[in-house]
Amino acid sequence: MAAPAVPGYSPGFKKPPAMLRLKRKRLRRSEPAAAAPPPCGAAPRAPSAPARRNPFSSLDNAPRAAGTPQPPERARRPPAGGNPSAASFWQLLEAVCEDKPARRAEPSERSNILTPTDDLHLPVAVPEVPSSPRHEFPADWSIKTRLLFTSSQPFTWAEHLKAQEEAQGFAQHCRATETNLPQSVQEPKLSTELRCAFQQSLVYWLHPSLPWLQLFPRIGADRKIAGKASPWSQDEALQQVLMSDWSVSFTSLYNLLKAKLCPYFYVCTYQFTVLFRAAGLVGSDVITAVISPTTRGLREAMRNEGIEFSLPLVEECRTRKQKNSEVNLETEVANSLEVGNSMEDGEEAALSDDDDESFSWLEEMGVQDKVKKPDAISIKLRKEKHEVQMDHKPESLALVKGTNTFTLLNFLINCKSLVAAAGPQTGLPPTLLSPVAFRGGTMQTLKARSINAKARVHLAYEDIFSLEIVGPIMPHSLHSLTMLLKSAQRGAFSAVLYTHEPTAVFNTGLDNASPALNKETIRKDLPTCGLHPKTLDQLSQCPTLGKSSIRFLEMKDYAYSWKS
Repeated sequence: MAAPAVPGYSPGFKKPPAMLRLKRKRLRRSEPAAAAPPPCGAAPRAPSAPARRNPFSSLDNAPRAAGTPQPPERARRPPAGGNPSAASFWQLLEAVCEDKPARRAEPSERSNILTPTDDLHLPVAVPEVPSSPRHEFPADWSIKTRLLFTSSQPFTWAEHLKAQEEAQGFAQHCRATETNLPQSVQEPKLSTELRCAFQQSLVYWLHPSLPWLQLFPRIGADRKIAGKASPWSQDEALQQVLMSDWSVSFTSLYNLLKAKLCPYFYVCTYQFTVLFRAAGLVGSDVITAVISPTTRGLREAMRNEGIEFSLPLVEECRTRKQKNSEVNLETEVANSLEVGNSMEDGEEAALSDDDDESFSWLEEMGVQDKVKKPDAISIKLRKEKHEVQMDHKPESLALVKGTNTFTLLNFLINCKSLVAAAGPQTGLPPTLLSPVAFRGGTMQTLKARSINAKARVHLAYEDIFSLEIVGPIMPHSLHSLTMLLKSAQRGAFSAVLYTHEPTAVFNTGLDNASPALNKETIRKDLPTCGLHPKTLDQLSQCPTLGKSSIRFLEMKDYAYSWKS
């Protein structure tokens, strides 16, 4: 027996919707939208029950349920002079159009073009903007891979530096020359001081130096390194020579850091990144080192070497749980504290006698031989579940302080897992990045180029000028560039910042930091570290960004605002 016909419904195999090419028409404001008639034999639904679609029918041919509200702006008017029964047919077309995705809105403001998109690999969280602009932005300890500055003023002053200006910029960097520009440079293109300072801000130091390989970033770089020449991958003697040379450079950097001649440096491996910071920075009076991401195996190896470290994010989570548990039930308090302690300590839970006694009831029933009893390793892994769950995540950030950083130095030099044993990065030592010269380091410069484009502003296109900086951009370079643009672009520019995500967590605040450290004391302790005094003041402040980093930076009227 054939199914009763439903008004306005035709199966897809008879009249495919793809064959329909009808022009959409909108209702006039004077004509009300026609409501779709309910299907024949359809039982009325409760007002609160949502309309349910037949899962076996085509999306394009499914009839609209009765009582479904019709959006007036998308309703269609039946053709003039047509059959009144054709109204339901037009309602079916409405259902088809609603299933289609909405067109992406075109940018109508200039700020839309500068907003970071999905190409920046940004987190899902919506960035927040400070309520009031400030004269300085917070220190961002993450490494940037790309900067895109935009301004209404051209960047011609950053193009085609003369040989003398380039040489002068290198000399100013090596001599740590302090450059102070006026608040506004009248003719930036003719300012030799500005162009030399720009070249000075692009310099950084790298080890090892292999021009045919991209040595930053190292995490997830196998695809970029694959296929490149690597004669050391099958030569163990050559690997030992590279690691010996790397150890000398690493030790040289640490000695400079200890003598407060180097403010900070990065150690980038194929699995994790380490940031060493001198005493006096980030509100700490001792040398600090942060490692991210870490694994349970790495943390256990550090404990075996006697390295004392803490997990700031885990401790912060535990403190927050303790505060919230005051208003919860006693059982929830006990559970939250137990979980927090196991994550904070990170120690392997010792097997208690209760673990063996918990299976005594099996012996009483006489089935102890028939039921498989969990072994000691399974019980231990279950107790360490919380510690394993945070592996390779930002929460696994480890903080090392004081003399333990020297023990960490020796641990990293002798750690066999520091270098990949298989894959494209086999035998390749970690990358060392520093703002100052060190033994075995090679001077490198960030790549800069200016771009001219057009932006849509109020249904019209205007010229917009941009400056792109590519390379491992460290915190001091970001601050130096913003100081130059502040003077050259007359206090009005914006920037999109592309962050190397594994390093964003380096903005986490340190536990027991001393935010009240005197700036004069810091300058006295770090007199020749190679940084501008204003940059040193910024990096000496306690981090405030947490696990996030600055994604968008804007200056208007010499005041900063940012998104993180």
